[in-house]
Amino acid sequence: MRAWSARRVLTAAALLMLTPAAGVGAQEIAELQTRLAAAIGPTTWRGASWGVVVRSLDTGDTLFALDPDAPLAPASNLKLLTTAAALRILGPDYRFRTYLMTDGEVVDGVLEGDLVLYGTGDPGISDRFYRRKEDVFGLLIDQLAELGIHTVAGDLVGDASFFAGPLRPEGWHPNDLNDAFAGGVSALSFNENVVSFRVVAGAAGEAPAVYTVPENAGLEVVNSARTVAADARPRIAILRDHPLDPIRIDGRLLTGARDVWREMTVPVPAHFAASVFRATLEERGVTVEGSVRVVDDPGQSLLADGAITAPALGRRSTRVLARHVSDPLSVYLAVVNKESNNLFAELVFRALGRATSGVASPESASAAVRNALGELGVDMSGVIQLDGSGLSSGSRVSASTFVDVVASMFESPVWPEYWGSLPQAGTRREMSRMLGTPAAGNLRAKTGTIDGVSALTGMVRSRTGERLAFSMMVNGTRANARAKSVENRVGALLASFGRPLPADPALRFAAGLVDPGVDVASRYLVGRGESLAVIAERHGLALETLLAANPGVQVNRVVPGQWIELPRRGVTE
Repeated sequence: MRAWSARRVLTAAALLMLTPAAGVGAQEIAELQTRLAAAIGPTTWRGASWGVVVRSLDTGDTLFALDPDAPLAPASNLKLLTTAAALRILGPDYRFRTYLMTDGEVVDGVLEGDLVLYGTGDPGISDRFYRRKEDVFGLLIDQLAELGIHTVAGDLVGDASFFAGPLRPEGWHPNDLNDAFAGGVSALSFNENVVSFRVVAGAAGEAPAVYTVPENAGLEVVNSARTVAADARPRIAILRDHPLDPIRIDGRLLTGARDVWREMTVPVPAHFAASVFRATLEERGVTVEGSVRVVDDPGQSLLADGAITAPALGRRSTRVLARHVSDPLSVYLAVVNKESNNLFAELVFRALGRATSGVASPESASAAVRNALGELGVDMSGVIQLDGSGLSSGSRVSASTFVDVVASMFESPVWPEYWGSLPQAGTRREMSRMLGTPAAGNLRAKTGTIDGVSALTGMVRSRTGERLAFSMMVNGTRANARAKSVENRVGALLASFGRPLPADPALRFAAGLVDPGVDVASRYLVGRGESLAVIAERHGLALETLLAANPGVQVNRVVPGQWIELPRRGVTE
């Protein structure tokens, strides 16, 4: 189909599906439809399928729709369902917990039994939120020291039994499983279940040295590579055919050559976490006499009978010796949506299944999402959700479902947390796209990309202050970059759109909205290590302007998880 005919067909399809309400900007809507159809039309080609919906949250009318109910692979837009359900089921203040437990006795500083590192799904045990990767482990060891424990006579057990189900969900492409964005899904995770390999040249004829970051990762490595003095085509490879196979170092590395690095997922996250924890224990003067082993069967866990007591030395029962509590869920959801972090999404997803059914499988988690969003009035009948992140190409969601989710969350009490988790257009470190357009600093949306799929779903404020929820997805595209160019143009068009609004304020704005003539401040969730000065610089604001928008906030007293107001650039009091 040629571009001009595709545009004609697409425009007709879009316009025929809509009947703008008389007297509510019918002419402006017709012009918007023509522009949106023109933006999308020239990019259509054989085999590509679009689903697009634009709906006003203030009046409830649909301004544009193209195959709105078509079930499409959503890529990372699926995270919008996961995070919406998480806020409804778990709440923004939910926290993950990690424990040290035992059923042994402590005698003269010796734990006569196993020490169990028990996870409940925290993806944040890393240097993302802490100065060092092992800092959380250090905090747990400090609590052991308070109990006087210096020796563990038994094994160190990594217990990941809190989450059932596969380490790698159905539908994840085998070619992705070594890549850092596809870390195994485990209740006991560390360093986002990723390790870096560093290969260092040795003397000619010798095997190069292999190091891991972090150290003491407990991984099986087969190093058959050689250092050579000269070679026409030296090549070193760090390989693994399957995530559970040993890592192979093959090839030739020239003497004096630069170090070779590769980041890969770890095969068994719980074993990785326990191995590094054991090394950290020994660095801190706690000896483990046994070996490292993993428990992933709930029936083999210390918690199989559900009995836990507080630490009480000399009493034989399963006891908690130390614990760590994560940052609130609202902080983690910003990582899920702003950074599109798959592991964070999958662990939150499994937590939903565990919280609602007691089983943390993908199936139970999907049912939890379906029920939670169904209770909000979202029609979930056509949704297929195989994972929590969208990495599986087999999931299916329509554009109309995504807009329903945004609209329902908009009316919920957790809208500020949901809205705050989305990346903002034209903002460095979030979504730099659409810079220099009316969408910059205005539109917030979740991006999505897998092979042949591009998606963008969120909300933008129009030129006259109207809140427009939108979703656009394409499947079968041969050029994701071209599809994203269309998304950018559509976002700018929606931000530039304006029409006369109804006179009745109840029809013009949903609860909580202010007059469009006011430069409304958006909300921002403070992250770990951030100050007002840092936040002001990142968003192109003067510190004085930021302070004026937050009269109750002291310049040096913001804390992670705190919400502040962000005025528009150039707005002064």
